[in-house]
Formats: sequence, structure tokens, C-alpha cells
Amino acid sequence: MTIALESANQPDVVALIAELDAYQDALYPAEARYALDLDALCQPNVLFAVARDGQGTALGCGAVVLRPGHGEVKRMFVRPAARGRGVARQIMQTLEQAAVDRGCRQLMLESGPYQPEALAFYASEGFGRCGPFGDYPDHPLSVFMGKALQARPAMSPP
Repeated sequence: MTIALESANQPDVVALIAELDAYQDALYPAEARYALDLDALCQPNVLFAVARDGQGTALGCGAVVLRPGHGEVKRMFVRPAARGRGVARQIMQTLEQAAVDRGCRQLMLESGPYQPEALAFYASEGFGRCGPFGDYPDHPLSVFMGKALQARPAMSPP
């Protein structure tokens, strides 16, 4: 498996995002969904990571939108057949490192209460619950989480 920062504007990635949208459409009403569209995911302040298997098939994705003061995790999704293999963890690690490399020191996210597996995953990655941030309203179908990031020390030359 490989994880790399890529463009979201690729047919197989667009199909992956469509799977995520269909999943979330079944869980939440439109007014409680704050998904980024394809154009927003292709902006210069967005880091978009894709996990691919050995044949190049997109297994999962995730994004960090770099905003003043923090990065926001968006569009985290792993196809059901690829779950339980650490794909999401590797995507998150890739996104975190890329965000830190660009000076980001805090990640925030908004998820929902009907996704207990996602909430447990974020908690296992060090995210803690917090109040609304940015332009998000305080909504009963929103769960807000945040995590402080630390710059990793540079490797000293041998």
C-alpha cells in the first residue's frame, strides 16, 4: 500500500468521494453535512492524501484544509473492504506530517454522532472533544474534536 498527496480531481478518487457522500447522506440530513466539494478539495491550501493498493486502486482518502491558526481534517474515508488494516491511521499520519511540515500546530475536525467507529478512531489518534470552531454552528448532529501537533525534530546527519 502507498499513501501520497495527490489531486482529488481523478476519476477513481471522485468515485471514492461519491461513496463517502452516499454513506453520509444515509446518516445525516443535508443541513448537518459540511462536506467540501471537488473544487474546494483542489485549492492550494488543501492537502489531500490517497491510499492505494499494489494495483493502484484507491482504498481511502483524507484531507487537511490549512486555515489561519489550524488545519481542519475533512473527507476521511476508507472503503469498507479495506477497513481494519491500518489504512486510516496511515492516511492520518501522512496528513499530520504534511501539515506539520507546513507549520500547522493544531488539527480540528467535525464529525457526527452516528459514526462511532470514526469517533473512536479519532480518539485513538489523540483527538479530544471540544466545542465548535470556525463557522460551525453548535448542532446536535456535530461532534467537534481537536489535537495539538508538535514539530518533529530534524534528523541529525550521520
